[in-house]
Amino acid sequence: MDLVLTSLDDDKAEDIVTIDLRSKSAMADHMVVASGRSTRQVAAMAQKLMDRLKETFRLTARVEGKDTGDWVLIDTGDVVVHIFRPEVREFYQLEKMWQDAGRVPAS
Repeated sequence: MDLVLTSLDDDKAEDIVTIDLRSKSAMADHMVVASGRSTRQVAAMAQKLMDRLKETFRLTARVEGKDTGDWVLIDTGDVVVHIFRPEVREFYQLEKMWQDAGRVPAS
């Protein structure tokens, strides 16, 4: 989790939010939702995060949406990361779906 948050912060992700899923879902322990300003930034943040996970933990995360860059999902097993362009994030309002799971600002 610390690596995910540090990586997103270092790459200038905006509005980083963590959601504790431990008592709400078996799919993961935590969800992280963040925004990038453009498809290029979203894809770059996702790639750098995947590189850092592989380098630090030898973990190859599953990823969806990196080629498009509107919404990238990275599944590390314990942490699921969603990186959106702001317009896409607003449209899907993913945080509202998990509101009762304990929305906590990451920074």
